[in-house]
Amino acid sequence: MTVEAHTGAVVLAAGQSRRMGSPKMVLPWGDHTVIEQVAGTLIAAGVGQIVVVTGGARDRVEAALSGYPVELVHNPDYARAEMLSSLQAGIRHLNPGVEACLIVLGDQPGIEVNVIRAVMDRFRESKERARLVVPSYKMRRGHPWLAARSLWNELLAMQPGQTLRDFLHAHSGEITYVEVDSPSILKDMDTPEDYQAQRPIHPER
Repeated sequence: MTVEAHTGAVVLAAGQSRRMGSPKMVLPWGDHTVIEQVAGTLIAAGVGQIVVVTGGARDRVEAALSGYPVELVHNPDYARAEMLSSLQAGIRHLNPGVEACLIVLGDQPGIEVNVIRAVMDRFRESKERARLVVPSYKMRRGHPWLAARSLWNELLAMQPGQTLRDFLHAHSGEITYVEVDSPSILKDMDTPEDYQAQRPIHPER
């Protein structure tokens, strides 16, 4: 496995799981938890620095990740802030040598190594250093997407009430899309129905 030292990831795992009814980051996912699956996939893809931003169920999320080479940042405003504030907390924690950041949803355990690699490779191979790289499945964009360091100050300057969707819309003409064959980029989990539909089921032994 090649580690992409120039690429980091901010995993957004600070939500309160209101619609799920229980902390979704620590729900079982195969032999692990949801957040472990996300972290493990990023590690397997060779992401250089992985920052997990916590909020709700902080202690349980941190305990689940205790054996993983990730860095934990707590967002104290998680209860009254949107996803943007967690991304801002994570970006501030990235190392100076990191050139680009993957924005990863903590409740998207179906993300695949090959998709992550494709997004990172497109950034690395771009002669003009594509500033925004977004995966697309059947003309629908998803996660994780990548933002170059040159865009971070703009992300950090965004105010409460603004969203990441606003940011992507403002830069729609700059987006480099990577077409993938996996609908996993579209599937996060908000409800018990989402979880039951997506969770891996072990065959009966």
